[in-house]
Amino acid sequence: MNDSEKLLNELKDIRTIMERSSRFLSLSGLSGILVGLYALAGTIWAYQIIYIQFPNSFGKEYLPDVPSQVFLIGVGVLILSLITIFFLTIKKARKEKKSIWGPGSKLLLLNLMIPLVTGAVLVAILTMREYYGLLCPTFLIFYGLALVNAAKYTRTEILGLGIVEIVLGLLAAMFPAYGLYLWALGFGVLHIIYGSVFLTHEYNEKKL
Repeated sequence: MNDSEKLLNELKDIRTIMERSSRFLSLSGLSGILVGLYALAGTIWAYQIIYIQFPNSFGKEYLPDVPSQVFLIGVGVLILSLITIFFLTIKKARKEKKSIWGPGSKLLLLNLMIPLVTGAVLVAILTMREYYGLLCPTFLIFYGLALVNAAKYTRTEILGLGIVEIVLGLLAAMFPAYGLYLWALGFGVLHIIYGSVFLTHEYNEKKL
C-alpha cells in the first residue's frame, strides 16, 4: 500500500468518525414495536368512541366531527410513546457505553422537535376550531416531516418511514372518512414493522 492509499484510508476513517459523532445511533427497535402497539390500542379506543356515537358513518366520504376525546387519546399515545422511547434509548446508550447527550443526540432532538412542536400547535388550533377531520392528516404529515428532518442525524431507515408517513397523511386529508385507519397504519403497523426489522438488525450486529 503506497502513501496515497494510506492517506485516502485515513481520510475515510476520519470521515467515518465524524459521521458517527454527528449521528445518534442508540435508538431501540423495541421502542418502535411498543409505540406501534400503543397506537393500535389508541386507535381501537378512538374507533369505539366514534362509531358508538356515529354508528352510520362508516364508508361515507366525510366522517362526522371527531369528538375531542380522540384528540386526548392521540396526545396520551404521544406522551406514552415519548416516555418509552426516552427510557429505552437511555437504557441502550448506557449498555453501549455511549453518551446520551452528545452532539448527535442534540441535533437529532432539535431537528425532530421543530416539526413536532409546530404540528402539535396546529393540531391544538384545529381542535379548538373543531376541524376534527384534519387531526389525523396533520398528525401524520408533521410526524413524517419530523422523521425526514431528523433522519440525517440518526439511522437512515428513519427517512423512508417519514416519507411513508407523509404520504399516508396526504391520503388521510384526501379521504377523511378513512383517516383513522390510515392513522392506525402509519403509527401502528408501520412502527411495529420498523421496530421488528430494526430489532433483527440489532440482533445480527451482536452476533458478528
